[in-house]
Amino acid sequence: MDGITRKRTIGYCAGIMAGISYGTNPLFAKPLLESGVPVLVMLFFRYGISVLLLAGWMLLKKEPFRVKGSELGLLAILGLLFACSSLFLFASYAFIPSGLATTLVYLYPVFVALIMVFLRFYPSWQTWLSIVATFGGILLLSQPSGSAQIKPLGILLAISSALSYAFYLVIVNRSKRIKQVSEHTLTLYALLTGAMLFAAIRTVQGGGMLEGIDSRADWLNLTGLALVPTMISLLALAISSRYIGPTKTSVLGVFEPLTAILIGTILFGEPLTPKMALGILVCVAAVVFMILRPGKKS
Repeated sequence: MDGITRKRTIGYCAGIMAGISYGTNPLFAKPLLESGVPVLVMLFFRYGISVLLLAGWMLLKKEPFRVKGSELGLLAILGLLFACSSLFLFASYAFIPSGLATTLVYLYPVFVALIMVFLRFYPSWQTWLSIVATFGGILLLSQPSGSAQIKPLGILLAISSALSYAFYLVIVNRSKRIKQVSEHTLTLYALLTGAMLFAAIRTVQGGGMLEGIDSRADWLNLTGLALVPTMISLLALAISSRYIGPTKTSVLGVFEPLTAILIGTILFGEPLTPKMALGILVCVAAVVFMILRPGKKS
């Protein structure tokens, strides 16, 4: 296996891991929400515990924390983009159905591809076909309700979530300023920025930082939320984006809703309709096609 093939294989595996790990959000978040933990508190501990876990790992491996001043500003921007993606998505649920929000957020592969075209980096037709097919699969999966009330602000928030995520992926891949920054260091500073943002918003909003956290199970779920769909997902996302590019990485993000749906069906008894099963098959087929027929980019 030559160096290019090896990097491509690692990139695809990391992208799939990022999607699957991020898709475990409901496994940890749903019990916390049912326990009465506010969203901002949950997001703060999700990012804060991730910072402590990753910093501990870096200390154990004797990895440097220091970054240049020119790099620090961009790392902070990356943290804000990723944190805003989460914040905008949760906020959109108050104005539009979650199915519609999921569909709109999955516009981010399209946004990534368009941003890359603007930067004169043109995805192959195979990648474009995979983007269209996976978006069609997401439409089948999300099943937006036609009877629910839809407010323009919710649509704007969901699209803003997708845009924030798209810019995060592109900057990680294309920025020369942070090219020498390791994935661990990049992720650490992004998470730290997010934790600080959520703490600041919660402080302005009012209310305790421990509201709703009453049991050992709550802390275990917060730790799981910080470890799997946050720290592991972000690390894998950075590796994948650098090895195979942000466009292909964004298509592999389809494993996020697929994993979430399977968790909901198996663990929470949520229904899996034939229409949703067809959506899963379409998404998986599109990803397999992209991996087997990556095509040439220009």
